[in-house]
Amino acid sequence: MQHPNTLQSVLKSAVAIGLLTLVHAASAQVAVIVNPKSAIASLSPEQVSSIFLGKSNTLPSGSTAAPVDLPDGSPVHEQFYSKATGKTAAQVKATWARLTFSGKATPPKEVGSAAEVKKFVAANPDAIGYIEKSAVDGTVKAVLTID
Repeated sequence: MQHPNTLQSVLKSAVAIGLLTLVHAASAQVAVIVNPKSAIASLSPEQVSSIFLGKSNTLPSGSTAAPVDLPDGSPVHEQFYSKATGKTAAQVKATWARLTFSGKATPPKEVGSAAEVKKFVAANPDAIGYIEKSAVDGTVKAVLTID
């Protein structure tokens, strides 16, 4: 017979795993954001992908884009790149390693949190970033929502 604490521990672990699976399955929407003064009303996933993968450094307005990125390993970072670009974190790293080595492009500025992304975008008229849609407020403008 199993010891009651062992059974209780196993059940707690099973419940925790189940909850984590549910949380992961119901991942939040990601919003691509720009400065609220930007003339950009919306962007396509292709336009966003092009900027964040170094294929283009220009916003539709003609100005040079200032992309800002969350760190690797961030759930929002993973969701953004998989849904907006169709690439894994490893593929994105490889793309940027190639572009940086060849001198063709500079990767997006990386900051540590969604609050820092919002602060950077709010302070820079040519900035573009991404955060959880629930974090969007009047300091930034959402131009694309990714499920």
